[in-house]
Amino acid sequence: MTETPGISRRKALALFGIGAVFGLVGASLGTASDAEALTIGMERRQDRRVNRRDRREDRRDARQVRREGRRMAREIRRE
Repeated sequence: MTETPGISRRKALALFGIGAVFGLVGASLGTASDAEALTIGMERRQDRRVNRRDRREDRRDARQVRREGRRMAREIRRE
């Protein structure tokens, strides 16, 4: 029996996963987030996600302000 060089199922699934990560597979994956919530539970979940994102952005902004303050203080000390 001769073996033909092919791709295994494991390798095919790995390639599919890599493609999904880079957005090459399934154009509908990116549009799922634009859909409106269908149930009250989904609305609450979406609200929690938005609140989490806002809190993360606030923490990121606060960190940036603190860093800028430290940089300015360092520059003043060096002068």
